[in-house]
Amino acid sequence: MTTRQTVPTEVKVFMNHVYEFKKGVRSMILHTMNRRHEEFVTKRLSDQKIPYVIQVVDENKINLFFGKAECLEAVRHIVCRPLNKLSPEEDFIIGALLGYDICQQCRRYCDKKGGMSTSVA
Repeated sequence: MTTRQTVPTEVKVFMNHVYEFKKGVRSMILHTMNRRHEEFVTKRLSDQKIPYVIQVVDENKINLFFGKAECLEAVRHIVCRPLNKLSPEEDFIIGALLGYDICQQCRRYCDKKGGMSTSVA
């Protein structure tokens, strides 16, 4: 009799992120996940020589940043507190590093700074 192990969804998503990084689709990834998978993902990244940074969210979750070394060096300087406590400027930079739509990042930044102006000079 064979037993079938199911791979948790968040590990499948992680594996897809690794694939996208290795194919050059993204330069940096942020993956929030349960800490119980930390050993597996960090070993996987280390084995593939992919740099990473871990930020503890709480006793059960981590933020896993991985990708190009220069992006992660910026993350080390910027992400020194919870992501929801970042300044609008820091939030903008992290979003840009993650490859988020730049116009959406501009709107998000302006909203955090107090709203967007409807006129453009």
